[in-house]
Amino acid sequence: MSAASVRAATPADVDAIFALMYELAEFEKLTHLFVATESALHEALFGARPAAEALVAEQAGEIVGYALFFHNFSTFLARRGLYLEDLYVRPAMRGSGLGTMLLKKLAALAVERQCGRFEWSVLDWNQNAIDFYEKMGATVLPDWRVVRVTGDSLDRLANGAA
Repeated sequence: MSAASVRAATPADVDAIFALMYELAEFEKLTHLFVATESALHEALFGARPAAEALVAEQAGEIVGYALFFHNFSTFLARRGLYLEDLYVRPAMRGSGLGTMLLKKLAALAVERQCGRFEWSVLDWNQNAIDFYEKMGATVLPDWRVVRVTGDSLDRLANGAA
């Protein structure tokens, strides 16, 4: 087996990243929420005003994992942070070290960019991921919950009809 590698994504990787994103939605049983398109992903990563960045993990020349991330901001630190939106490695490649390589590369980017935090969310039922993250030195914060407004609720809130 050839050596695994992690590198910054390029526009040529969008189709592979998109396919992995859909696999992640299947794994999380959330395909009913998946409305992304390859062209929207391309624009988000490589358009005139990129909203996110991505790393890809390769094994034998095939992209088998990715990490999609962007910068957020902490008012308490008055510094930006690095937020990991997705970390996904194909099930057959889990345990190969690719997830660890992706997280280490992201941590190095956070340090290089002088970020005050590197953070992400994890589903409460995904104990394997929780265990992996804690093994890597992460802390799962017990007192915080994700708050989200989407779709019609977002429209109502924006129009003052909440």
